[in-house]
Amino acid sequence: MSARTSEREPGRAPAQALIRLGGMLRIGSDRTVIALYTITLLLVGFGLIMVLSSSSITSYLADQGFFGGFWRQVIFAVIGIPLMLVAAAMPVSFWKRYAWALFGLGILLQLLVFTPLGFEVAGNRNWIQLGGVTAQPSEALKLALVVWVGAVMQRKEPLFGQMRHELIPVVIPGALIALGVVLLGKDLGTVMIMAALVFGAMFFGGMSWKTLGVTAIGAALAVAFFVLSSPNRMARLLSHAGGTDDYSGIDWQATHGLWALAGGGLFGVGLGNSKAKWSWLPAADNDYIFAIIGEELGLIGALLVVVLFIALTVVMLRLIVRARDRFGRAVVGGVLVWIVGQAFVNIAVVVGVLPVLGVPLPLISSGGTALIACLIAIGVVISIARDAARHQEEIGQA
Repeated sequence: MSARTSEREPGRAPAQALIRLGGMLRIGSDRTVIALYTITLLLVGFGLIMVLSSSSITSYLADQGFFGGFWRQVIFAVIGIPLMLVAAAMPVSFWKRYAWALFGLGILLQLLVFTPLGFEVAGNRNWIQLGGVTAQPSEALKLALVVWVGAVMQRKEPLFGQMRHELIPVVIPGALIALGVVLLGKDLGTVMIMAALVFGAMFFGGMSWKTLGVTAIGAALAVAFFVLSSPNRMARLLSHAGGTDDYSGIDWQATHGLWALAGGGLFGVGLGNSKAKWSWLPAADNDYIFAIIGEELGLIGALLVVVLFIALTVVMLRLIVRARDRFGRAVVGGVLVWIVGQAFVNIAVVVGVLPVLGVPLPLISSGGTALIACLIAIGVVISIARDAARHQEEIGQA
């Protein structure tokens, strides 16, 4: 089916502008795969350098030496990159066939946070520990969720146009269950990224305007309720909106993040020369690593990160145009919103556009589970890109 034909499918109207943009980006099938690998490895490599710099002081203070956090991240990268290659080598039929099993496994893993294996970090019970290894099951659940949504949308394609079939079971009960088990651990930031991921998959997968509108309104009301019902979240929101005394502790992280960015200027203070990482900026190697990038490498380094994520967006939009079916469009769209959307949410938090949400910078921040999950997700996207290349060859031979 050609890109032009696919644009006439029922329910494709909401995505038309971005689809047309992708259609104007002349990237060949092989180049799409190469570009995905190149951008991903550049982000991971850049992330390792910045984790080395930003985590050195906190690692030393934790009796892990200056390189403790860096070597840990290297190990996860060494695990994640081969898994990405394995995921990329899998046929698309594999992901469709085992989507339900992956979704069920993701839910079960997330439920482990409520067992003795689970523990809290900053008030969020979203972590488990096995021996000396910690993991965040919600990252695996993101991957399982986006694959499952794509598979369900592909299966129910003949019934699209009817709201109940578009909402069930993608939103009700599927997404609600996945988001609910994470929300039980009070991690609203992760829940918001997961909700955006589902919405992105629905949008690029071809849901109707009506269904998308109902879903968006429901999500907005839910977020408003959970923010207003939490004194801690309200304090963050009011602090962001009106500003408070830095030494009250409420906006300590946000304020010191802005100071770090401001201190970097155009060219930065030099790699490794950050002052904020000397225990002034919490989560310097994680949620606020972009502030360290801006301080050490300046505006130039910060813009480089932004450009890489924009390039990833361009490549994925082009792939959405070339995808064989609704499954491919939905999964790539969901992963696009997950990784790139989360990246710009993280950056928006650091520069003060959004209140603190506690989400890391994908592929760059320290955090093993998040890095591995993102790399496998990119592998799934590359699997779809390979299938899209075969699809384009079939069209050319027809």
